[in-house]
Amino acid sequence: MKLAQPTTAAALSERLGARLVGDGELAVTGLNEIHHAEAGDLCFVDHPRYYAPTLASAASVILIDREQDCPPGKALLVHPEPFALYNRLVWEARPPVPYQAQEPTATVGEGTVIAPGVVLGRNVSIGRDCRLEPNCVIGDGCVLGDRVTVSAGCVVGGEAFYFKRTAEGLIPWRSGGSVWLQDDVFLGPCCTIARGVSSVTVIGRGSKLDAQVQIGHDCKVGNHVQMAAQVGVAGNSNVGDWSVLQGQAGVAQNVTLGERTVIMAQSGVGRDLEGGKSWFGSPVQEARKAFRDLVKLRRLGE
Repeated sequence: MKLAQPTTAAALSERLGARLVGDGELAVTGLNEIHHAEAGDLCFVDHPRYYAPTLASAASVILIDREQDCPPGKALLVHPEPFALYNRLVWEARPPVPYQAQEPTATVGEGTVIAPGVVLGRNVSIGRDCRLEPNCVIGDGCVLGDRVTVSAGCVVGGEAFYFKRTAEGLIPWRSGGSVWLQDDVFLGPCCTIARGVSSVTVIGRGSKLDAQVQIGHDCKVGNHVQMAAQVGVAGNSNVGDWSVLQGQAGVAQNVTLGERTVIMAQSGVGRDLEGGKSWFGSPVQEARKAFRDLVKLRRLGE
């Protein structure tokens, strides 16, 4: 997420009570997790396993729990609780604000129909000729392109299902990202599209989602993708253009599906898959092999 008011590493060090190592004049223009960090971003790390990839990431400033050698062109902010400080910064950048019956910061394009019971958050942008059916929610900062249909009961831009495990329990991360539904997207009744933790969850142009589909935080769903009822895609996964996910298929986090992938009904995907193929089972195999294996199993009793 981008900060409305950029700051510097030195200013943050003083404000957060963290020890500065490296270039204090570095500008901090955004907050991000390691998967999506860009130059100018601040991210955090609090486990030795992730020190090396975080220090090697594009992030300019890193909140860290132990001092390490600072890479050239970066700054470290050393503090025993980097997650708490990072979460605090996100809460400050996106504080909770009560919904209003008529949100003054929302913009709605010509020809768009908004049914009774629809709730729009702050700084929502909705394009032309969209249809928002009763009792759907469009959260803060979400963007809808032209000719988007959001059916009854959908939630677009809900908080990510993302928690920090601590001795005291599960602490929720404040989600700083948003959602972008591109032109001609269709969401069936009761779909839920989580906002990104720090980036944008994207549903690509022309994609169609059936009822009760769940898309996790920071996912990138390509163009003209079809998902049947009760499909679930976990956070930070990518679905290639023209792919088809049949009913109740599930995709684990951090998975990439190539273009024109077909996931058959009730299959479970836990790894990256090559595009242009059909997959079946849990865990998935190429459909032809999976069906041959099923035939062999049935013959074992004979």
